[in-house]
Amino acid sequence: MGKYKTENDAAEEKLTELLQAYGWRVSTAESCTGGAVAAAIVNVAGASNVFEEGFVTYSNAAKRKYLGVKEITLRTLGAVSRDTAAQMCRGCCRASGAEVGIATTGIAGPGGGTAGKPVGLVYIGCCVGGKVTVKKCRFSGGRSEVRRQSVETALRLAIQCVERVTAAAGDGVPV
Repeated sequence: MGKYKTENDAAEEKLTELLQAYGWRVSTAESCTGGAVAAAIVNVAGASNVFEEGFVTYSNAAKRKYLGVKEITLRTLGAVSRDTAAQMCRGCCRASGAEVGIATTGIAGPGGGTAGKPVGLVYIGCCVGGKVTVKKCRFSGGRSEVRRQSVETALRLAIQCVERVTAAAGDGVPV
């Protein structure tokens, strides 16, 4: 847990503050990060006011069972895909009742990569008030570095998505 905190302090704290300001809760759906996004959030004092629950869905069966990821998506596009990330973040909001869902799915390495899906390919999804954004990332470095960059990017994407939805609403209510 602690190794993720040093570079994420500002993002963790800002996300927690934003969520507290709107009275919203967040849940996570993680594969390649194995719970590290949730761990980063709960490192912040006051996280108990905003963190609902986290799903570590490393297997395809868990993605289907807990998050409602479609079997056809996993079979045709794979676990590491834009559609899977979108279904994961939407599914974690549905399962938990949280207003914000953050999802990570990717190939941290050192093995498991292919020409089409190399090590370091990570899709990060964020669902806020039903609006889904997915970011395709290509990280470099070893397994720990790919996971660390995934956590940092997931937190920053969540902040951007919350700010975008609240700015569009004008009153801090998801549209």
